[in-house]
Amino acid sequence: DIYIGGERVNGVPPNRRRTNMVFQNLALFPLMTVFDNVAFGLKMAGLPKHEIRERVQRMLERVGLAGLEHRRPGQLSGGQQQRVAIARCLVLEPTVLLLDEPLGALDLKLREQMKIQLKHLQHEVGTTFIYITHDQSEALVMSDWVAVMNEGRILQIGRPDEIYSCPADPFVAGFVGESNRFQGAITQVTAEHAHLRVGSLELTVAARPEMEPGLASLAFVRPERVRLLPPDASTGPVNRFQGLIQEVIFDGAVAHCVIDIGHGQTVTALVTRAADSPLPREGEAVQVGWDPEDILWFPAG
Repeated sequence: DIYIGGERVNGVPPNRRRTNMVFQNLALFPLMTVFDNVAFGLKMAGLPKHEIRERVQRMLERVGLAGLEHRRPGQLSGGQQQRVAIARCLVLEPTVLLLDEPLGALDLKLREQMKIQLKHLQHEVGTTFIYITHDQSEALVMSDWVAVMNEGRILQIGRPDEIYSCPADPFVAGFVGESNRFQGAITQVTAEHAHLRVGSLELTVAARPEMEPGLASLAFVRPERVRLLPPDASTGPVNRFQGLIQEVIFDGAVAHCVIDIGHGQTVTALVTRAADSPLPREGEAVQVGWDPEDILWFPAG
């Protein structure tokens, strides 16, 4: 069953449902002006000219395109074209607006700007946006609620922080955000902790009721949970391993450090750059560590 605004619409033809769609390629009419693109749906609905003019002007002001009414799409920037496509849909006052990866064709800087603008616009107009994206960052930044799908099935629905911090299964844990992934088997379970054998390594994990010795397991640790320690540190997190920094990927205020901890296993740590301290260097010996509570654990399969 499909319900829109509490109304069952299974038998309502798609063109009669109060939904509109922003396509991935925008599908603007190239020979029409901005005004005529936005007014198109209203004209097809047979509204009076004065009402069309008022609604279009109001919508163009809302999306920041006032004064560009007489330009054609080819005379606009990518971000402005994006807003024309959204205005063309919103002027029809849909209950639901569907957006199919609408920022995919924009360059990175413009995409970052449009994320915030779209979020503000949605909150201003109050229309539900259903936004399809393969970009996890886009989903986490823009959404009030996120649904993670795999092969046509919804695996988890929740607020962005829930999806990131408490994934429901290994696919969600690996798909949303970055993670260090470990695969092994439970060797021992106590009241508080379990021991997970990963090749020649042993991890200490917070105990769960379903854990038992021999259970095949998957474990994930977010890079920001991995701490870098001096190579001779004698105290620190329960899970602590000697390593060698293989690579440092600089990304402005943060850096991604890839550390070889031996036994064929590497770990990525997210390091925030401090003003008074240098970044770690390739070839540097370190210890890496994280607490049992930092591990997202799942039975394999």
